[in-house]
Amino acid sequence: MREHIVDTIRSAGVVGAGGAGLPTHVKAAATVDTVLVNGASCEPLLASDPYLLESEVETVVRGLEAVMECTGASRGVICLKAKHGKAMEAVKAAVAKAAGGRLDVFALKDFYPAGDEHVLVHEVLGRTVPERGIPLQVGAVVSNVETLFNVARAMQGAPVTHRYLTVTGAVRNPMVVKVPVGTPVADVIAFAGGAAISEYRIVDGGPMMGRVLPEGNPSVTKTTSGLLLLPSDHTVVAGKSMDPVRLRRITNTVCCQCTRCTDLCPRNLLGHTLHPHRLMRIPDTLVASSPVAREALLCSECGLCEKFACPMQVSPREVNAQIKKVLMAAGVKWESAGEELRGNAFRVVRQVPTSRLLQRLDLERYDAHPAYAGEFTPSVVRIRLGQHIGAPAQCVVATGDRVRCGDLIGEIPEKAMGARVHASMDGVVEAICDGVVTIRA
Repeated sequence: MREHIVDTIRSAGVVGAGGAGLPTHVKAAATVDTVLVNGASCEPLLASDPYLLESEVETVVRGLEAVMECTGASRGVICLKAKHGKAMEAVKAAVAKAAGGRLDVFALKDFYPAGDEHVLVHEVLGRTVPERGIPLQVGAVVSNVETLFNVARAMQGAPVTHRYLTVTGAVRNPMVVKVPVGTPVADVIAFAGGAAISEYRIVDGGPMMGRVLPEGNPSVTKTTSGLLLLPSDHTVVAGKSMDPVRLRRITNTVCCQCTRCTDLCPRNLLGHTLHPHRLMRIPDTLVASSPVAREALLCSECGLCEKFACPMQVSPREVNAQIKKVLMAAGVKWESAGEELRGNAFRVVRQVPTSRLLQRLDLERYDAHPAYAGEFTPSVVRIRLGQHIGAPAQCVVATGDRVRCGDLIGEIPEKAMGARVHASMDGVVEAICDGVVTIRA
């Protein structure tokens, strides 16, 4: 049965819907005692996970139970913030109906980043994931709400073809909407009533860890959790658009070594050997040889140091990210001292409330808690063959082929880690170029 579930998840092309896009069959093949459902909606303004827990909780529970059976877990915990009242009621009712008493619900406080895997495991289970480690090392699997929704659908024979996402910011009709994977972002914005301002940029994901989309017409992927439309000169956009080299130069020059970034660093508060303020003054020429520089490998790039902690409004996160790239390119590995990790005694009082983060980011006006607007189907989709961790899928269709929604268009390369890709609408393959398959209805 275990192998059947893993193969079914693999065949359906399920990947982590919460961010990085790790192929879910990799996690499902592990052996753990607990599966945590990450419904934290960690990023401010995103609302699709609470919506799914409110309206599709039975499907999510079926996905959770499938992963529990696959991993041998004896306990499943659905984690969401207590502030999502309707979703919490639905989850509690579903847990009460579940057979065997193996499911629980955990009410999270409203702080950032409550949905970070390491933070979530500590909050719910009281276990500390090792430095540079993963939850599997402490007997847990963490799966996003929509990931488990897709697992349940996979068990019914349905591959991943659609994505629930939040469309918010300076749009006329903020909403949660279901769209085919590959839907042009411009079409989604138009469905939300269009932009309410003339000069804007779009952030794929949330304001903290999302990225500013390039000019042109990018498309929705399996990992697109939200589209945030903001003024071009907004602080969130400016911080994500600045040249990384220039940003690091400014940071190295301006940093006053106040330690605020370290004081509020979520990984440091868990006891990890990460001190962002110490990384700010390391010259480029010493990165590869500096023992301190290796601490950058522990950074989750949550952005709290950059967007909230730093009084000089510079970016420890970007410096950490650049140092990490140099170290990883050089093959440098993190070597733990082997000491027991001890969390900071002030960890709880240093957690940053989402409400304060929204104030600091000047995003309070967009905190609208949008409702579900239904499903939108465009006339064309542009589906990337590489939208997950691992090797891009290999195209198995040709220009001119007629496909139906759910047909396989990209296969996992032999002996590689990857995820299958499927057509997300009925139509004709119009083009295959630069790793993108275009299908027109």
